[in-house]
Amino acid sequence: MHPTYDLIVVGGGHAGCEAAAAAANLGSSVLLVTMNMETIAQMSCNPAMGGIAKGQIIREIDALGGYSGIITDQTAIQFKLLNKSKGPAMWSPRAQSDRKRFAEAWRMALENTPNVDFWQDTVTDLLIVNGKIEGVVTGMGIQIKSHSVVVTAGTFLNGTIHLGEKQFGGGRAGEKASTGITERLIKEGFEAGRMKTGTPPRVDGRSLDYSKMEEQPGDKNPGKFSFSPSTKPLEKQRSCHITYTNPAVHDVLREGFEKSPLFNGRIVGSGPRYCPSIEDKLDRFAERTRHQIFVEPEGWDTCEVYVNGFSSSLPEDVQFNAMKLIPGFENAKMFRPGYAIEYDYFPPTQLTYSLETKLVENLYFAGQINGTTGYEEAACQGLVAGINSHHKKYGKEEFILTRAESYIGVLIDDLITKGTEEPYRMFTSRAEYRLLLRQDNADIRLTPRGHSIGLASDERMKRVEEKLKETNNLIQLLKDTSVDFEALNPILENKKSAKISQKMKFDKIVSRPNISLKEILVTSPALVSKVESLDSLTEEVLEQAEVQIKYNGYISKEQNVADKIIRLEGTKIPNDMDYSKLSSLSNESKEKLNTIKPKTIGQASRISGIKPTDINILLISINS
Repeated sequence: MHPTYDLIVVGGGHAGCEAAAAAANLGSSVLLVTMNMETIAQMSCNPAMGGIAKGQIIREIDALGGYSGIITDQTAIQFKLLNKSKGPAMWSPRAQSDRKRFAEAWRMALENTPNVDFWQDTVTDLLIVNGKIEGVVTGMGIQIKSHSVVVTAGTFLNGTIHLGEKQFGGGRAGEKASTGITERLIKEGFEAGRMKTGTPPRVDGRSLDYSKMEEQPGDKNPGKFSFSPSTKPLEKQRSCHITYTNPAVHDVLREGFEKSPLFNGRIVGSGPRYCPSIEDKLDRFAERTRHQIFVEPEGWDTCEVYVNGFSSSLPEDVQFNAMKLIPGFENAKMFRPGYAIEYDYFPPTQLTYSLETKLVENLYFAGQINGTTGYEEAACQGLVAGINSHHKKYGKEEFILTRAESYIGVLIDDLITKGTEEPYRMFTSRAEYRLLLRQDNADIRLTPRGHSIGLASDERMKRVEEKLKETNNLIQLLKDTSVDFEALNPILENKKSAKISQKMKFDKIVSRPNISLKEILVTSPALVSKVESLDSLTEEVLEQAEVQIKYNGYISKEQNVADKIIRLEGTKIPNDMDYSKLSSLSNESKEKLNTIKPKTIGQASRISGIKPTDINILLISINS
């Protein structure tokens, strides 16, 4: 019935969708196996994409030729650029999405991608012969053969849902758990663990009093995620709102703690440190009298609302009674309560940089199975796994992104080098070179990489080349042209910046804090006359030129440090290196190096507990 596929993707979440699309667009024959065709790319938690560091990841996925940015733009209901008051390394795009349209758009994108087939079923076993994957076995007892398999099972592996004292199997509300895969992998020698995550109640927006909340509109001039001209910024937006808990809310919640699986020991998995449940917040931050609640609409046409910040596994009556004491929620009607979910994951130190498992050839893991949390983190792993499954099948070089060129590289390096014992979430602080890894230059950094492997189109590459050319030309013009100080001084005075009394090059003025390049262009006819067409300069080019001028010194310094680290990354460690024979290493270092099996000196240096003296020993051993 089924042909032999190049790749079978297990799971239709964000990781699975990007994996299937990437491999298929590169030319692999792909089968996406999902438990329910109606929930492909479902936003199981909050209806939003992007945010701090996560927005950078979506732009990186888009620059490489992935789909997440385009689909987010197509289905967004609000767009905001976060941290605009800070430096450009911190600017992070975020979009509220229409949950239903987002999933529908992903399914349509996959259906319109040649080489992608679908099969609605569960995967209960993996066909592994002599340490090599050969396909999957489904719940219907069907064997489907393939060269590679990417497992993107999300929270479904032996998933258990907790709601107060109630406990039942499930991968998400209304959907059963997946069994069999964990058991097979443990037989093959894999180490497994348990993690937990949670979700808040959904409520009827018609029952809320928004006049008691703070409105949070989108940006006045909204941007977008994708660098492609095929998507356009929003012309209308829906507002979110903010309200707060209070001591009365906290008292009701605490009354239910004895029935909370979080506190009575029934949940053993590690939860997300940076997205805690409301119970966690009250326990860890007992001194606080209120906590912020984000009230987020689920779409254009639905009244369903997501109560962000109120994630809970307390009994549904406790959740409901406490929620009604939040300003604006006095008459709230609940669609469904929040709950916690516990699921299996596999410590990611068992993977290589390509996300292929070390124990089973041609088997890849992506998403929450690797201990991450978040749509964005999952999607970028799926993209990398999909690319590498194709490359392995067709004898091409592994596709590896480094820490110095992408947040995706930071994430994967963190996972396979350090592992994680709690759900891993990306932050800008995790990146040493975050000034280089900005959201505005993701296309410059990564589209050449995506284009070189055939994933980013010729049109995408041409747009990047034009953007670079126009940016460099504008920067050079600003360096070569002197400013009309009489016309400019009123602007400087208005901005409380020191006036000038003699000619000065435009780039020196633009480098000042609070001075906008657009303002300079608008008020400087002498400069504008030298620009062939001011109207032809896109917002992207203006922003890129301004950032490079203002932060040139910092960017250059960071690039120099990155270049030194890249040289360490270029020092390869032989695959057959036996660290136990290096007598100068401590037993702890030997054990860690033999477990991780780093590919480069750079990776070895980032393993927790590996000392500078260990690196010197390795360098001597390699060069001897």
